[in-house]
Amino acid sequence: MAQRNVFVTAKTLGLLVESAVQTQSSLLGQAVHAKIVKTLGLMLDAVLSNHLINMYSKLDRPNSARLLLFLTPVKLRSVVTWTALISGYVQNGHFVAALSQFSSMRREFVHPNDFTFPCLFKASTSLQLPTLGQQFHSLAVRLGFIKDVFVACSTFDMYSKTGLLSDAERLFDEIPKRNTATWNACISNSVLNGRPSEAIFKFVQLLRDGGAPNSITFCAFLNACSDAYEQNDLGEKACAMFLKARRAGVEPTDFMVSSVLSACAGLAALEAGRVVHGLVVKACIEGNMFVGSALVDMYGKCGSIEDCEAAFYEMPRRNLICWNALIGGYAHQGHADMALELFMEMTDYREMEKLVPNFVTFVSVLTACSRGGMVKVGMEIFDSMSVKYGVAPGAEHYACVVDMLGRAGQVERAYQIIRKMPVEPTISIWGALLGASKLHGDQELAKIAADNVFELDPHDSGNHVILSNMFAAAGQWDEANLVREEMKDVGIKKGVGCSWLSVKNTVHVFQAKDTSHSRNSEIQAMLAKLKKEMKAAGYIPAISLALYDVEDEEKESEVWCHSEKIALAFGLISLPPGVPIRINKNLRVCVDCHSAIKFISSIGHREIIVRDNNRFHRFKDSQCSCGDYW
Repeated sequence: MAQRNVFVTAKTLGLLVESAVQTQSSLLGQAVHAKIVKTLGLMLDAVLSNHLINMYSKLDRPNSARLLLFLTPVKLRSVVTWTALISGYVQNGHFVAALSQFSSMRREFVHPNDFTFPCLFKASTSLQLPTLGQQFHSLAVRLGFIKDVFVACSTFDMYSKTGLLSDAERLFDEIPKRNTATWNACISNSVLNGRPSEAIFKFVQLLRDGGAPNSITFCAFLNACSDAYEQNDLGEKACAMFLKARRAGVEPTDFMVSSVLSACAGLAALEAGRVVHGLVVKACIEGNMFVGSALVDMYGKCGSIEDCEAAFYEMPRRNLICWNALIGGYAHQGHADMALELFMEMTDYREMEKLVPNFVTFVSVLTACSRGGMVKVGMEIFDSMSVKYGVAPGAEHYACVVDMLGRAGQVERAYQIIRKMPVEPTISIWGALLGASKLHGDQELAKIAADNVFELDPHDSGNHVILSNMFAAAGQWDEANLVREEMKDVGIKKGVGCSWLSVKNTVHVFQAKDTSHSRNSEIQAMLAKLKKEMKAAGYIPAISLALYDVEDEEKESEVWCHSEKIALAFGLISLPPGVPIRINKNLRVCVDCHSAIKFISSIGHREIIVRDNNRFHRFKDSQCSCGDYW
């Protein structure tokens, strides 16, 4: 059969060159180039020349791309030709070469276009050359391209990422028509520059302007909420916005899911976290290391240690973050022995998994030792930090050590460590000493610690209350009243204690002596029933914890009306038998409530998990996971 000669057009050859770029195939590109030379000769038209220069640039063959450009007659070199070369250089990280080629382009009096400027701004951003970026901005204004939304967006991005934030703000306000990409750059850069509240404000502004956020926008917003929730209580907004994104059809990404899981962890929103976990499984991203680490962290901070362990051991690969999260989860639950066992396992296998304990690891391990009363082991680990692992102890580690020694009754030793430590004592360190002094009745050291705390933060209410409560518990009412008067004089108000729990997706909040709930009569009836059954079982109220100088009967009534007891009574009448009751409290649980809940866990045959401002207490069959050491 005779072979037929098939004529290939220049347009077909151009499409083949584009295919080589899309498939990232240098071999195909070279074969097509050879066919072009064989078919059309060395003298190519401008279109094919541009295609080939673009191909070699994008496939990271800069020498071939540059050679082709200089083989192209000057009269055929257009802004498209030069931009193809510059774009490829920037895409492959050759930023200096890209700027050099731009200089050559300008020497031929070729003006950049709306595709050239984003490449120039990216190069100046990557090289951290804001002055050069400003020159490109000036040129874009002079040539009229700054009105193009993509040019304006890349200019804004350059200013934000090179630290010229005021210039970025001015430019953003001047952009006449902002698209989603512009808003994404604005919100993302607010997050990157450590201004999450600003990012959230801009997201709200986008919605008010009728904008349509996409997955990138939602991710940036969720990350901002995750960064800011501790200061601004934005965790709930992050969860709500995640649901809004899902309703809008946005598919969950690993970054988005990790951010919302962090928000759930901060809120101790276990049920919401489980819903997100379900979406993770449906989206098949549970194997992602960042998502897996976020799940371990979320379950640990929500007090579900079994789920925390399951998430940890189901991960195909584990990084240091998830090891730290599980150790921290054990520490918060009071399982010091399990935390230490995991730490030993991690350090034993560190060579195989290339894991070395870091700053956070030792905070978690020392916290576990503190809560487990393991002073000897804790001090050995503390002493080994810098010698064995090269981690210099910071203020957080010293706070753990002071807390560990103080809880164990070694208050004077803790004070001596504070006096000799090489870092400046923080509020947390003096606060740990103050709490330990109160626990063991050392009023002299308590006053020293309090004076230092008040000097560092004169308006701190929590530590004023600790000092006042210590005097009250010792029956020194004059001293207690004096501290309270000082608080009034300085204008310090005690934070309102409250407890809350979630029932059927509704959060119910209670304060001490609270009678405002719609089911108050049922709550009071349950409290009366519990009180009767507990006294029959041997419960004796800790009336020394009543902080006012009143009769014993009134003191008993005072401690019985604490917010966690009211919340627990509501949980008992609202949740079905066998369902664990999970209560959150913004202050540390008191001794009387701790004792009472132990009785109730046995009487009501319930598992009760209380998360106070310091740790988790898991009550079951008259026992607490803390071992009565908190």
